Amino acid sequence: MRIAIKFAYNGMNYHGLARQPNVITIEKKIIDFLSKKGLINDIKTSNFRYASRTDKGVSAIGNVMAFDTEYNNDVLKEIYDEFEDIVFYGIKIVNPIFNPRYAKQRIYRYYFKKDKKNINKLKKIIEIFKGEHDFSNFARIESSKKPIKVIDDILIRESDNFVYIDFYAQSYLWHQIRKIISALNKVEKCTIGVEDLIQALNYPNKKVDYGLSPPEPLLLIDVVYDFDFIYYDKALDKLMKFKNHLLNIIKYHVY
Repeated sequence: MRIAIKFAYNGMNYHGLARQPNVITIEKKIIDFLSKKGLINDIKTSNFRYASRTDKGVSAIGNVMAFDTEYNNDVLKEIYDEFEDIVFYGIKIVNPIFNPRYAKQRIYRYYFKKDKKNINKLKKIIEIFKGEHDFSNFARIESSKKPIKVIDDILIRESDNFVYIDFYAQSYLWHQIRKIISALNKVEKCTIGVEDLIQALNYPNKKVDYGLSPPEPLLLIDVVYDFDFIYYDKALDKLMKFKNHLLNIIKYHVY
């Protein structure tokens, strides 16, 4: 059978999610663990896939992985409590051809110090990034990827300790959110104007670089499909504690 598992992780001590030679990544740690537990034989035969590749330093609350397994017991109960920095908390038996990359929507959140942001000004600036644009000046463009993306919505919210911006889109380009955040900060600090951002969007062939914001305040909040996961209560309890711990770490990295 093929199963999808929703999981969270602290990415600050890893070299990103995806496997890379000679470094520790989240994917490698998970695959080594699943192999050791006998849940998969190898990556190829299990058709192991994940929903979103996150960079070094970026964490997640709601990423998704999928793999084929012949294990008949309750997989989630077997694995939810194995790690301190990775929490498996949701499960779903899915179609044999299910690929978690094909999600309906991905939600990312970027955190800031609450007393450092002009919220009303930010709300006006972010409007220009909504909708379909060529984001060549606001992403690291890979040769195999088209630079045109659609951002469904961008919302700014407040909590007791943070101001944060939520991005809603089906998919993103490499470094897209962190480059947008860096540009927003430059406008807020008046080192560039809103008109500069509009020009950079409307004329993508005229190259500009507004920098790259730090990865640690960026969090993958959720990946959405047309089905619901089944959640294990003890795993959800661990997830809540993990999330609070993660936010306590993030507050030392926000600006």
